[in-house]
Amino acid sequence: MSEESHTALTPPPLPDSAPTPPARPVSKIRWGIHLALMASLPLLAGFAGPTSRGKGPALTHTARGLLIVCAVELLLFAVPFGLAWLASRATKDDLLLRWRPGYWVVPLGAVYSLAIRMGAGIVVLIVATIAMVSTGASKADLEKFVQGNRPQVEKLVDLHAMSSSSAYYWLSVILVSFVVGGLREELWRSSFLAGLRSIWPRAFGSQGGAIGGAAIAALFFGVGHIPQGMLAAALITVVGFLLGVIMTAHRSVWPSVVAHGFFDAASLALLPWAMQQMQELQKIQHLGG
Repeated sequence: MSEESHTALTPPPLPDSAPTPPARPVSKIRWGIHLALMASLPLLAGFAGPTSRGKGPALTHTARGLLIVCAVELLLFAVPFGLAWLASRATKDDLLLRWRPGYWVVPLGAVYSLAIRMGAGIVVLIVATIAMVSTGASKADLEKFVQGNRPQVEKLVDLHAMSSSSAYYWLSVILVSFVVGGLREELWRSSFLAGLRSIWPRAFGSQGGAIGGAAIAALFFGVGHIPQGMLAAALITVVGFLLGVIMTAHRSVWPSVVAHGFFDAASLALLPWAMQQMQELQKIQHLGG
């Protein structure tokens, strides 16, 4: 037998590994379970959580108590988040978990936190001006409304402990701001948006649709904060929308996590000073009256 005939009869070598079959798409029912779990989280946390019960601040009065509360809050998030993932098997790309844009994540997050604070302040100023002009309310009426609907920070944090305990102060500024606030809440947002995109890809798959999804997520999150006061809920809705826009623009959760963390950290860090200034102002008004 010639060499050419032997070569023609020899079967080709088997590949080292069989090709991987394409992943089976997840049904919309499973994604519906995922989205239902995520949508219920801020509502349950807001209306059944510690900030709505009126039994002292949610972060307790001591550093030890604060650590316990943070651990419980993270666990209460991890369980439904894990169940949602088991239902949908969301990928890293579904949840926008890729680290983008590289080493710019942290500086961009810091800049975004300042921009968000300015943006939220401008929105509040515009809304207050429109309300005064359209209703004929005086400045005193507006101040009374703000005072009656101000964010009830005493339901969240012990202001005395913030001033007297350095451990409580720094745990609030770092752990609460960047982990319990920034990481947990932005993971919730990315998971909620993943559910919207997967169930209604035509409506929420485009960039414009993603912004609409960010608005829906912000509304859910804002409603969950109504027990902290209407003004707080409105501000949180605006801030949440801006964080969602940042997330969708970068196709990554991390700039939003850092921006959220810096925003909360600055707010908590300034609380003792802000409350002291408010008390001084009230004393001056009382003496003047």
